Amino acid sequence: MQPDLMEMLKEMKPNQKINYDKLLQKMIETWQSENFRPLILLHSCCAPCSTYTLEYLTKHAEVVIYFANANIHPRAEFERRKLVQETFIRDFNEKTGQKVGFISEKYEPQKFLCAVKGLEDEPEGGLRCSACFNMRLDQAANKAREIGADYFGSALTISPHKNSELINHIGLEVQALYDMHYLPSDFKKKGGYRRSVEMCQEYDIYRQCYCGCVFSAKQQGIDLKKVNQEAQAHLAERLAGVKEE
Repeated sequence: MQPDLMEMLKEMKPNQKINYDKLLQKMIETWQSENFRPLILLHSCCAPCSTYTLEYLTKHAEVVIYFANANIHPRAEFERRKLVQETFIRDFNEKTGQKVGFISEKYEPQKFLCAVKGLEDEPEGGLRCSACFNMRLDQAANKAREIGADYFGSALTISPHKNSELINHIGLEVQALYDMHYLPSDFKKKGGYRRSVEMCQEYDIYRQCYCGCVFSAKQQGIDLKKVNQEAQAHLAERLAGVKEE
């Protein structure tokens, strides 16, 4: 039996601050008592965000990582992050014996540009980010329903730079639209973010310096030309290595 998140929320006191990490723990306790190992479609923006989340969730569930990130600019950087994500999943599976799956959407930046139209000048963490979260969680819910997953969620909550409360709130709204079960989370809790940094070192994972959005990158003064050159060089190096094998 799948725990109903909305029922859990109804049991809380009015105006009580929601601890999404505790809600996830309660869900896991129910899975264990029911001897239930659910299938989770987990949106991931990059390999670093998926590190600890996979280490934690695969103890209790089957997980498919969903790479749907039309917000990433430029294309070479999208391809680089996608490749790094695939490589980490492969290495993680080999090391742990897990069978984490991987699904990627093709690069369609126009979807992101349409989603944030009129919000281009919003500051980082503002309405543009909300629209971006909504776009990707909507895609995740749709894909989860398509593959018959029990839950959809996002690894974005592991980042101390992202508003976990907002991400979870959007997830709950999307849940209602798709009649799907949203997986609440705040993966940075209990040392989750610190563990993700450690795992990036263990697996030699590339950690990007910006979320991916061209507008955020420009606001931060990121040299996108340099990013593009480095991404292309990385992809060329990997391609050369594959040919040698």
